[in-house]
Amino acid sequence: PAVTILVGVGLSALFAPSIGAVASAVGSLIMWATELQPLLMGIVVSVLVGMALTFPISSAAICAALGLTGLAGGAAVAGCCAQMVGFAVMSYKENGVGGLVSQGLGTSMLQMPNILRNPRTWIPPTLAAAITGPIATCLFHLEMNGPAVSSGMGTCGLVGQIGVYTGWIESGKAVTAFDWIGLVLICFVLPAVLSTIFCELLRKKGWIKEGDLKL
Repeated sequence: PAVTILVGVGLSALFAPSIGAVASAVGSLIMWATELQPLLMGIVVSVLVGMALTFPISSAAICAALGLTGLAGGAAVAGCCAQMVGFAVMSYKENGVGGLVSQGLGTSMLQMPNILRNPRTWIPPTLAAAITGPIATCLFHLEMNGPAVSSGMGTCGLVGQIGVYTGWIESGKAVTAFDWIGLVLICFVLPAVLSTIFCELLRKKGWIKEGDLKL
């Protein structure tokens, strides 16, 4: 164990600075591109970070490594919320209140086995993310100016929303009713409504069947 720990620490000390510099540069590029093209990048960041949250990897770690804040961070929050709230609400008939809470305040990663069995179950929340992302960047100008790690947390313990609020306070922003409406719509209302609509359409089409979303 001592050898393993020492080798790991040594390699980290050797490679971490260069890896960190690259990650920081990529994060800066993403944030710059989002400021430049909020519509397109709002879609891209929201969809990709949201999917990373549902994959068995850490979207929070990715956002932290990239230092994803600002408009790009807001789009990331939107994508994560679309996945978590979307899966929680559209699978309510199969999973009840327990499933609603475990996915909505826990993680959409719980649906990964179902996604592997039927990848089409992933379509509704992903489409929702593609819609809420650009709405967050272009209409509400939702920014994550709190800790970058919060950008990849979505509604998990409401960390994403707390991060947005923390950013408002720390930046001295004059928070308006429009800001609160945007936060609630992007993080809760739109993901629930859009995912449910898309899911019902796919159920009627036969792409999603009864029990496909059962945890």
